[in-house]
Amino acid sequence: MGAKAAKKKAMVTKRKKGSAQLAVAVDETPDFLPLEGGPWRKIPQSDVRENKATVLYTGRIPHGFYENEMEGFFKQFGAIKRLRIARNKKTGKSKHFGFIEFESPEVAKVVADCMHNYLLFEHLLQVHLIPPERVHPRLWKGVNRWYKPLDWVRVERKRHDKERTLAEHRKLVEGVMKRDQKRRKRIEAAGIDYQCPEIVGGNEPAPKKIRFDVE
Repeated sequence: MGAKAAKKKAMVTKRKKGSAQLAVAVDETPDFLPLEGGPWRKIPQSDVRENKATVLYTGRIPHGFYENEMEGFFKQFGAIKRLRIARNKKTGKSKHFGFIEFESPEVAKVVADCMHNYLLFEHLLQVHLIPPERVHPRLWKGVNRWYKPLDWVRVERKRHDKERTLAEHRKLVEGVMKRDQKRRKRIEAAGIDYQCPEIVGGNEPAPKKIRFDVE
């Protein structure tokens, strides 16, 4: 019985040793073999980063697809925290790109996967996730101030009715006369028999307001 037990113990020890050697061999399997020869080396395993990006860049936004339309369209995926479209500071017109922030990073990733290259009003939307470390700290500055369109009629009226100095008025008259001469030459070159009316005006600027002398 003693010899049998010793033989059995030796077999178990040998089996464990073989399993350990096999495990080491599996761990040391080469991941990269250089084509020019040389020793093999293992590729270091990179840690899988947790997705925490909630901000999306949206490019090639079509005309007419503004803040209200974007919010109504993208809220079908999930709750929207903030949204803004880049606009021209002078004219207020859209620059056709913007940013959307969702409350959940999972929702943001789904939107980026589903809406990238999505055809909308003959435009292919470009939707990309922005890593948190690349989000500009002033990105959402003034996001709650909605765009108010400029009254261009009022702006043009103010520019037209402003008080001009004598030099400004003479420059304005010279420009009008130059354009009139060019127009007359084009009509004459076209062979059209037309007598252009003379421009009536003065070199002195007319007062915009009538002032009465108080006696």
